[in-house]
Amino acid sequence: MEKISIEIIKGDITEIECDAIVNPANSLMIMGGGVAGAIKRKGGEEIEKEALKHAPVPVGEAISTTAGKLKAKYVIHAPTMERPAMKTTKEKVIRAVIAALRKANELNVKSVAFPGMGTGVGGLNAREGAEAIKEGIEKFLRENPNPSIKSILLVAFTDDLYSEFKRIKELKR
Repeated sequence: MEKISIEIIKGDITEIECDAIVNPANSLMIMGGGVAGAIKRKGGEEIEKEALKHAPVPVGEAISTTAGKLKAKYVIHAPTMERPAMKTTKEKVIRAVIAALRKANELNVKSVAFPGMGTGVGGLNAREGAEAIKEGIEKFLRENPNPSIKSILLVAFTDDLYSEFKRIKELKR
């Protein structure tokens, strides 16, 4: 089992150079606010247009689209909620993280970047969001001991999320 590197970055996920970035989507694939809105504004309308063709996407599944003008190859849309601006749960975020990593592995990507999942409009605090991401990654790695993924970037937009990402960096398998 190869070691996967986990990198913690303070910044804007739309500026990250990697194979795929994750959008904590809603099942309807409407890219209105939060991370989704930022991805659409910076990457272009074509990302949402392509995602909408797959809707509805249940929580626990993920789809990929072009990354438009972003520095990534793909955007992986992993719903953390059913409808836009809906509250989410830690369990839904764990399922979304696993789905995103499965899709990344299916796409044979080497690097994938996650923002805070469920921490914006989803209503989870930074600690809950970071813990859910950690649990999702650990569960995925137990099920997939040799994924194509070599690097996971955890991109924190806020100081509190950055602190929580640093706290959870050591993963158990």
